[in-house]
Amino acid sequence: MYQELVDKKVKLAVIGLGYVGLPIALEFARKISVIGFDISARRIEMMKQGIDPSNELEKEAFDGCDITFTDSLDVLREAKFFIVAVPTPVDEHNVPDLTPVQRASETVGKVIKKGDYVVFESTVYPGCTEEDCLPIMEKLSGLKNIVDFKLGYSPERINPGDKLHTLATIVKVVSGCDTESLEEIAKTYELVVKAGVHRASSIKVAEAAKIIENTQRDLNIALMNELSLIFDKMNINTYEVLEAAGTKWNFLKFQPGLVGGHCIGVDPYYLTYKAKELGYHSEVILAGRSINDNMGKYVAKKVIQHIIKNNGDVKAAKVLIKGATFKEDVSDIRNSKVRDVVNALKEYFVNVEVEDPHADSAELEHEYGFGLVDTIANDYDAVIIPVPHRQYMDLDENYYAGITKPHAMVADLKGIYRNKITNRTYWSL
Repeated sequence: MYQELVDKKVKLAVIGLGYVGLPIALEFARKISVIGFDISARRIEMMKQGIDPSNELEKEAFDGCDITFTDSLDVLREAKFFIVAVPTPVDEHNVPDLTPVQRASETVGKVIKKGDYVVFESTVYPGCTEEDCLPIMEKLSGLKNIVDFKLGYSPERINPGDKLHTLATIVKVVSGCDTESLEEIAKTYELVVKAGVHRASSIKVAEAAKIIENTQRDLNIALMNELSLIFDKMNINTYEVLEAAGTKWNFLKFQPGLVGGHCIGVDPYYLTYKAKELGYHSEVILAGRSINDNMGKYVAKKVIQHIIKNNGDVKAAKVLIKGATFKEDVSDIRNSKVRDVVNALKEYFVNVEVEDPHADSAELEHEYGFGLVDTIANDYDAVIIPVPHRQYMDLDENYYAGITKPHAMVADLKGIYRNKITNRTYWSL
């Protein structure tokens, strides 16, 4: 398979061209022939014009790529190596929603042939690829894994907004259904991953490795958030504590903050869901999730307390939130915990306005019920900065004095203005 791909005798297809799939497809398309498949005709047309719908890649990223963008199954059938890179969200009850990956499995099942390879990159719980996805493909194709086609798993490690840690520079974990498939899949990824690949012993091991990467980060951030809750009661600045503790060589440098997005705030629930299915109730992981999921309400409560103390008339108060995406310098609003802050403030009938240089107002309105303001006012009772976009980094206390009332609070969740704002009440996590 590897040599046929290199010789361009066969094509590789990427199914799902979002934050993960499109960079993978374009990277491979500089080396081999690629089919980029997505169910959205609108997105396909944008990519044909060299436009990344996710606003992550510049037009130049499409240059020199041997790639065909399509939403046609007939075109998809031309491929022999399939990479599935669709999202794996949770529902409103934090239960894994396998609908996208199941539908992708149906798509693959309709087009695979004898001798084909299928590699999943979507983040799932250990066992999902073989227990949930594989049966769908086998049923629709009439083919059997190992005998007729080969199955593999290689967890994505794309970090939106990060121009340093990219597909090519991060070691890639790969796995296969047997020794032959492992080697073929590994060699294929080595075409584009300069940092090299790690060959996992099984698909389940690779799935588990991915799920604990983000679970570990989630728990470490949860610890920072809990410390922030404690230090706030002690009138100690958390970031000053972390700065001091960080002078020790082996201190892990995590920070408090809102934990959203499609990875860290979601992936741990896939692991705890599977654990519960097997009769084990997770304690540490779910405790961390509980802390992180409630930070939005906590931030809103701190702001409301300040308004009550200094203004009194909560219903007449105005609050500006600077930043609506799930992290800095991206347009991705998936699972943004800014939504929790907005909703909690509105429960007190506060007038809330939101601005963001990266987010799309219509998308926010559709997903969360609030849009972006066109003009920032000059009479806010509080300003909350949950997302440290680069556009905010050079703002100073004169800027915040100009848009707020004298008694206002500046809630700087990530501590980017620490020791820089003195003419307004300053607070950070």
